[in-house]
Amino acid sequence: MSNLQTIGQQAQASAQVLSLLSASEKNHLLAAMADALEKATEKILAANQQDLTAAKAKGTSQTMLDRLLLTEQRITEMANGIREVAQLPDPIGAVDKMWRNADDLLIGQQRVPLGVIGIIYEARPNVTTDAASLCFKSGNAVILRGGKEAFHSNQVLVTILQEALAANGHSRHAIQFIEDTSHETAAKLMRLTDYLDVLIPRGGAGLIRRVKETATVPVIETGTGNNHIYIDQAAQLPMALAIVTNAKTQRPSVCNAIETILVHEAVAAEFLPMVEQQFADQVELRGDQKALAFLNNAQLATEEDWATEFLDYILAIKVVASLEEAIAHINRYNTKHSEAIITDDYFASQRFLKEIDAAAVYVNASTRFTDGFMFGFGAEIGISTQKLHARGPMGLEALTSTKYIVYGEGQIRK
Repeated sequence: MSNLQTIGQQAQASAQVLSLLSASEKNHLLAAMADALEKATEKILAANQQDLTAAKAKGTSQTMLDRLLLTEQRITEMANGIREVAQLPDPIGAVDKMWRNADDLLIGQQRVPLGVIGIIYEARPNVTTDAASLCFKSGNAVILRGGKEAFHSNQVLVTILQEALAANGHSRHAIQFIEDTSHETAAKLMRLTDYLDVLIPRGGAGLIRRVKETATVPVIETGTGNNHIYIDQAAQLPMALAIVTNAKTQRPSVCNAIETILVHEAVAAEFLPMVEQQFADQVELRGDQKALAFLNNAQLATEEDWATEFLDYILAIKVVASLEEAIAHINRYNTKHSEAIITDDYFASQRFLKEIDAAAVYVNASTRFTDGFMFGFGAEIGISTQKLHARGPMGLEALTSTKYIVYGEGQIRK
């Protein structure tokens, strides 16, 4: 039996036990995991330093190093994220609705765990604790396969969580970590249909494409974020500038940052110089021919730029003649993640909300809010950009399924 099969069997057995735990029992264990993380801060930072040293030696970009970096504050935030998950209502066992049918059967739809969840992810160690806590609270065992960039960080984080479980009388196999970071082992995990109920990839376009093409396990696609903001002719330009600045520069390496702005031609002459002055030497601007007429230090955008998730201090800019042109551009190039319109025109905002195909669509707000924590879900398992099962930030309820519970009094079908 392979190591993966052993891990799968252990996860299945643990999932059965975990599904029967009460909310208070799960919350107690989550609190223990959070405390254990904070107590092991120095150990975690030492492991993370190993990963950072290796990444710097490979010439990893500053934005990607930021994704990898752990600090005392970030570890505290990870621990608090687990505590916040513990405070959330437990969806397991909840009955969404109940009704009587024509035969007087009482039928209910009840929330149950998915079972065993596999997570394949790249260079963000916080995914380890987010995924572990959300899966645990929703009654699911989890098998984690992180990228080699964060191997030492992930390994020590999982060990700490497992030891906290074991110290409190629960199986450490509820949270497991695959130490082999090879593509071959990842491919085997994607086909572990006897044990995995669902697989969730979190990472760049290459990883997600590889999982979609390889997996035989059901996949929930968490997407890349080629996101846009459209500045309408009825926009308040100071507000638009503040939102664009936040969405592009607060943390450009994350999937809810923007990559392109579309500017109505009626306000381009006023707005684009404001953008250029705001970003100065911080952000590289790439504009279409119309945009270049209003910019002093920008290069001509290529077709590839419109379709690229830069994850860096690069912004593509297109001047459009109408709301219709903006919507058409977005729906052609976006990755169904997060899109925004800045406008005081109610009818334009409603048309944008209706016609844009994305998991989250905003009016007069930054796309940076597409996040499970910001939506009130606690931590998130990822942001689904597909339409089946779950869409948008995935919290506890997205990690459940339902079963029908049926009460009778001797009825037989005639």
